[in-house]
This record gives sequence, structure tokens and C-alpha cells, in this order.
Amino acid sequence: MEYFIQQLINGISVGSIYALIALGYTMVYGIIKLINFAHGDVFMVGSFIGLYSARNLSNAGLPPVLVLLLSLVISMTVSALLGISIERLAYKPLRKASRIAVLITAIGVSFLLEYTGVAIVGPQAQGFPEILNKKQYTLFGSIQVDSNQIMILGTTVVLMIILQFIVHRTKIGKAMRAVSYDMEAARLMGINVDRTISATFAIGSALAAAAGVIFGMTYNSVDPMMGVLPGLKAFVAAVLGGIGSIPGALVGGLLLGTVETEVSSLGYSSWRDGVAFAVLILILIFKPSGLFGKNVREKV
Repeated sequence: MEYFIQQLINGISVGSIYALIALGYTMVYGIIKLINFAHGDVFMVGSFIGLYSARNLSNAGLPPVLVLLLSLVISMTVSALLGISIERLAYKPLRKASRIAVLITAIGVSFLLEYTGVAIVGPQAQGFPEILNKKQYTLFGSIQVDSNQIMILGTTVVLMIILQFIVHRTKIGKAMRAVSYDMEAARLMGINVDRTISATFAIGSALAAAAGVIFGMTYNSVDPMMGVLPGLKAFVAAVLGGIGSIPGALVGGLLLGTVETEVSSLGYSSWRDGVAFAVLILILIFKPSGLFGKNVREKV
């Protein structure tokens, strides 16, 4: 039982990263029904911005906690601007195009970000600086939790609370909900739809950047291709929770991380990635709307 609980704690840490990335997928899909496959590479860019920010801030002699907070803020800000740029330059001109055209464009943007990253920083993995000294804490028995895991869960919870506040208590959040419900009606009511969509991309990209910084601190290594697999798994988490549902993205990420970790702990680590996509297939077959999604009838 203690071993199971220990793996559950590890799974929640991994799942928190998936959840932060999945929020970007689910927010964008909820607004404009687009699967933004470039989102995983925004996660990669955010990780590199966090890497260089942490290096420079650490060299300046700032306290570790301040280095972490400033690295998160810088990374999230730059990635938010990147998300807005991608939406304005790549997706906005295709607003009335077919979905397959927009999907192909998203894949093209993904490759553009990856190979631009290779050209700028090189294909080799780079070590992420250890911002906070890792400490181990014993909960009970042999169950342990380290300071990184506490930081990951704490950051995820704080960002989710901020996101819920933005969506439910602010003017831009109300505009997002109106546009997701009926874009044309929202436009007729005076809502600036283009600005609302850009804000959605900005928030989703900022959350992906936070996940990138956390990922770098956890695994101590980043590279230009690092966004591919976590991005796809975050998409699985979004579908599992019900794409378009913010609570669903959080629950889906945590569930997927837990399932992966438990499978690895049973000695089937080579099946870890396969299990994630098996979950996607099963969800699409038995419950396409996901855990928190709703079935919507479309007239044709």
C-alpha cells in the first residue's frame, strides 16, 4: 500500500505538468474549435526562456525563490506574446477556412518552432539549473515527497485558482465564455471577438510556459524537440477530461500522470507512452465527450 501511495504522489507531479499544458488545448478548442498542435512547442519555448532567465538571475546573486518567481513571470510573459503572435499571423487569416486547413497550419507552426529552436540553440539537450535545493520529506512509513513535487503541485493549484478567477470574475473571462457559447451572438453584443481569442491564446501559452519551467526543474534537461511527446499526452489528457472543460483538463492530466506512473511501477516502463494513447483510443470509443464534456448535437 505504501508503494502504491508513493507512486500516486509521483503520478500527481507528472500529471500536474500535463494538466497545465492541457489547459491551453482545452481553452483554445472551447473558443474556436481548433486543436492547436503547436501548443506543445510553446511549452518548449517557455522552458528555454525559463532556462536562460534562471541562469542570468542566478548569476546576478538573487535569492533562489525570487529567481524561480521571476523566471516563471518572464517565461509566461514571453510565451503569452508568442501565443498572440501565432494566433494573429497563422490562425486569424484562416478564421473562415476549413478545419483541415487550420489543422495543417497548426502542424506547420509546430515544425517551424521546433526547427527554429534547433537553429538557435542547437539540437543537443541543455542542463536546467537547480534553482531550489531539493529536499526530501517523510510523510509516514517509507512514503516520501520532495520539495520539487510540493512546488509543482503548489504552482499548479495557484495557477488554476488564478485561471478560475479570470474566467468567472473578470470582463475578459465573461467574454471568453460568451464567445465559446455563440461567437456571432457575442459579436452582435459588442464583444471584441478577435481580442478575446488572442487573450485565450495568451493565457493558454502562459500556462504552457509555466509547465515548461517546472518540467525543466524536474528533469534537469531541455531540448528543442521536448515539446512533442508531452504536448501529445496533454492533448490526451484534455480529451480524457472533456476537451473544452477547464476542470476536465486538470482532472484528465492528473489521471493520465497517475496511470503512466503506476504502469511504470509495475515493471512495464516501455509501455508507458503506449498506455497514454491507448487511453485516448478507449475514451474516443466509449465516451467521446470525455469525463466532464457534454454531447452536443449538430445539425447538418
